[in-house]
Amino acid sequence: MTDQYPSPQPYGPFPQPPSGQTPPPAPGRPHRARRLLATVTATALVAGVGGVGAGYALGHGFSRGSTQTASGTNGQSNVSTDGSGGITTIPGNGGWTWSGGSGGITVPTDPYADPYGDSGGGTGSDPSTQTPGSSTDTTAKASGSQLTGLVRIVSQMKYDGGRAAGTGMVLTSDGEVVTNHHVVAGATSVKVKVMSTGTTYTAKVVGTDTKDDVAVLQLVGASGLSTVTPDTDGIGVGDAVTAVGDANGTVGYLSAATGSVVAKNQTITTQSEANVAGQRLSGLLQISSDVISGDSGGATYDADGQVVGMTTAASSGSSDVVGYAVPIAKVLRIAADLDSGVAKARYDYGYPAFLGIALGQTSTTVQGVFKSTPAAAAGIAAGDTVTAIDGTPVSTSTELRSAVSAHSPGESVSVTWTDASGASHTRSLTLVDGPVA
Repeated sequence: MTDQYPSPQPYGPFPQPPSGQTPPPAPGRPHRARRLLATVTATALVAGVGGVGAGYALGHGFSRGSTQTASGTNGQSNVSTDGSGGITTIPGNGGWTWSGGSGGITVPTDPYADPYGDSGGGTGSDPSTQTPGSSTDTTAKASGSQLTGLVRIVSQMKYDGGRAAGTGMVLTSDGEVVTNHHVVAGATSVKVKVMSTGTTYTAKVVGTDTKDDVAVLQLVGASGLSTVTPDTDGIGVGDAVTAVGDANGTVGYLSAATGSVVAKNQTITTQSEANVAGQRLSGLLQISSDVISGDSGGATYDADGQVVGMTTAASSGSSDVVGYAVPIAKVLRIAADLDSGVAKARYDYGYPAFLGIALGQTSTTVQGVFKSTPAAAAGIAAGDTVTAIDGTPVSTSTELRSAVSAHSPGESVSVTWTDASGASHTRSLTLVDGPVA
């Protein structure tokens, strides 16, 4: 299978916008293919990971202070939104960093009016027309039984104008869904379509695990849903598997890629793409299925149709694709933690508090302000410098993020800033929901 998702090539940086100008929105994001940098099994190196799911590939979302550029379409601008505290970090030397398109599938123009492109807004590739890998593995449309308990996920990123989609699995009849963290990272709202019935729901993000790339969603008003069946017998090297997901954003159906287990307990490092920082993932199943962009968060089935893993990443840059899946036992264990509200550094819950300003890498000087946010309403503008939160001085972007992230949406904070003329201002601002961390 050819690499349809090469690493993005930078086209910037470009000059900053005039003082006071709102950061330009990014375009609808391509369904991202997550890239794998290396496996830590022996000395094997893999070119990249075509993240199966999140954007339409694997994940999407905003980086948390990452300096990596994002892949966009037609060289559009990108601003990375830091979910921790509603402060964004602009990549590069304080300016706006642009990057060229990396191919892939874009989601419908309006994912809410036509959330899945059923009226023509969205494109995809029929599995029968795709170039297979050099193995004997095949890809075809998923069968009815393979659709049971699977969903398509569309994430809206309000503050940068982007949107992305991926795959998920239903765990409970009342609508608990598990997917990859990178599928919902940076989202300000999420909608989910149950593939077996075509019913669409609004989803709330219950919690996310950044370390193992797992997220739990709850569908609003759902009941009587069919669920996936987790495997309880275990899986061995050489056993047959099938990865089912929204490969290439096919809109009307899911794809099924057959293969086998190549190895267990594998460790990989994914490449930073779009607003998703690179991650080191361990304990993974390595599979030979032709996993491609859009499969992330989908099911890896065994020969009995039971779920043995959640498809998470894939290599790219070679003729034979190698996929990776988080074992289902680990997924269920993390989901139980998130359901129970277990406190761990790697876990984040719901939507973080959002102030709505963009910063450079180090200082608290405002590089831009997002529309319809508390900062915009208070009159904070690009070029201003935030000096204190709740009366406590802040002098670095890290201190400012920490001060804001200590609060929850709906809480009020006192923000002190100095404008370009040197005048000091203090206002009490009510924080709002920000992008998923």
